[in-house]
Amino acid sequence: MTLPPRRSPARSASLRVMLIVAAGIITLSLSAMALQYRITAQALEARQAEVLAADLTGFAQFYEQRRIPGLREAIEARAAVTPPDAALYLLQDRNGTTLAGNLPAWPEGLTKAGEMFAPLPAQDINLPGGQYRGVARDLPGGFPLLAARSQAPVTQTLADLRGTILWVAAGLSALALVAGWLVARAVVGRIHRVNTLADRVAEGDLSARLPDPRGSDEFGALETHFNAMLDRIEALNRATHRLSDNIAHELRTPLNRIRQRLDRIEGQDEAVAAIRADMAGTIRIFDSLLDISGAEAASGQRPGLVPLNLSEIAAEVFELYEPLAEDKGLAASAAIAPDAMILGERNLIAQLVSNLLDNAIKYCAPGDAVSLTLTVDGDRHVLSLADTGPGMPEDIRATMFDRFTRSARDRETSGHGLGLALVQAIATRHGAKLTLPSSDKGFRIDIAWPKLPRS
Repeated sequence: MTLPPRRSPARSASLRVMLIVAAGIITLSLSAMALQYRITAQALEARQAEVLAADLTGFAQFYEQRRIPGLREAIEARAAVTPPDAALYLLQDRNGTTLAGNLPAWPEGLTKAGEMFAPLPAQDINLPGGQYRGVARDLPGGFPLLAARSQAPVTQTLADLRGTILWVAAGLSALALVAGWLVARAVVGRIHRVNTLADRVAEGDLSARLPDPRGSDEFGALETHFNAMLDRIEALNRATHRLSDNIAHELRTPLNRIRQRLDRIEGQDEAVAAIRADMAGTIRIFDSLLDISGAEAASGQRPGLVPLNLSEIAAEVFELYEPLAEDKGLAASAAIAPDAMILGERNLIAQLVSNLLDNAIKYCAPGDAVSLTLTVDGDRHVLSLADTGPGMPEDIRATMFDRFTRSARDRETSGHGLGLALVQAIATRHGAKLTLPSSDKGFRIDIAWPKLPRS
């Protein structure tokens, strides 16, 4: 059975959950800070507008009482206590002569608009000493008036606030990633437990269970249901194996008795020989079924496995089948890497290699080629059997490892459809992975065996 490949960490669910949680926290936090920044900026601008409006209200009162002389005294008093980098005041006559204020001349390009002492409309005023916001008016009689407040405090406050937001955003990003990792670990960790169990079950260990379902939430319910499902599957599987084993055992005994009685019959040699051949074939079916059941029952269990040289076993079996291939006119070849050590049962592994070679020789026509190779691929030894025969029909490719699977094309060929089922059972017993690479012609099967670690 081939398992789907593992996804890379960059595409794993845990990374996606972590990034989604972190992105959500960061987005909400930055949105809140951006809103706070906007509210603060608006509040500072409103406060500055209030101060400017208070200046203009005071000037208006002096103007109403004493006209230009009173306004001039008020501006001079205000300019005397206010530095130019905080506020600007300027009053001129119709000839452009400065009457009062802390600005030597009217700013170039500054236009006068609006009613006399109204705070709006205000305008931005750019001067070498900085940026200001204020009003420029033309009083009756042609007296220009300028009153403005520096933008420096507002700009500096907002700059400090932006710096604070950047530091807070950096800290929140780190905290969000940690929070995302914790959430991902909690959520995906529960899923990983189920996935690990599913891997063990897929490798044939039907006795595997989640050790103790955690909590009463949805994940806990899933784990409980998963264990219950596996209990049911294992019970059904045991019942099926027990039934097939009992049938095989019970029928082998009377069939052997019948064969013994046939040996005593005289005078009908041809009929007896035919019956004996049929009986032997039937007994072989039961033997194969028992072998498959035994291999499946021992799947995932290490007891009984001993260090073996897969290279030697493959070479010995190939030597037995090479003459059969040559007699049929096939080109048989082997390329076997030396000293491929694995844990296994010698008889079962020899049976697996025999079944593969027997199938290839059986279905190939004279002139076809059969090759057995054993290579090293990372932490596995890969045993491959390839031929240039008719290949595997598409109608049975999905069920080719099931018991008694045969295509319509194979009905006239001897066999019972148990060879590949036994191959899969033996491979699963040893933790080996079966794959069927695509082939333009013929059939190929790869079996990857876990390497025996060097002591």
